[in-house]
Amino acid sequence: MEIVDDIARAAATAAVLFLDEEGQVLIVEPTYKPRWEIPGGDVERGESPRGACERVLHDELRLDRGPGPLLVVDWAPLVREERVRFVFDGGTLSETELDHIELRPDVLTSWAFLSPDELFVMMEPRLVRRVLSAVDAHRTGVPAYLEGGTVAGTQPVP
Repeated sequence: MEIVDDIARAAATAAVLFLDEEGQVLIVEPTYKPRWEIPGGDVERGESPRGACERVLHDELRLDRGPGPLLVVDWAPLVREERVRFVFDGGTLSETELDHIELRPDVLTSWAFLSPDELFVMMEPRLVRRVLSAVDAHRTGVPAYLEGGTVAGTQPVP
């Protein structure tokens, strides 16, 4: 008799929501995909989601700043594998911190701030929903649990 391993083993990603003083969201342009995203990356084996954020922020933006509180957990079902996506609060970046951003050229092309209303232009809809939930959690102090980029139990926004 063959034993089937049916225990879920979702990969994890971790990202950070940074805002400017006007409440705009920091987004980055990856070299390896067509749409923009917020800073973050895959959680490596043996690494915590917070640790992944610290590593990615240092490696890809040269920001030596750890993430703040958890804003969003999003269970993201995909065709090949499930993912659990964490978004942490990065707070507001100062002008000095912005002046010292140094992009890793093989990973990121550029960065910009956009108002939450403009994110749909640059990012895929599921990520926009996750980021808007993170902005709301930042504002209210109440973390959100999502499934597929949508508050669990509600219908996704196209």
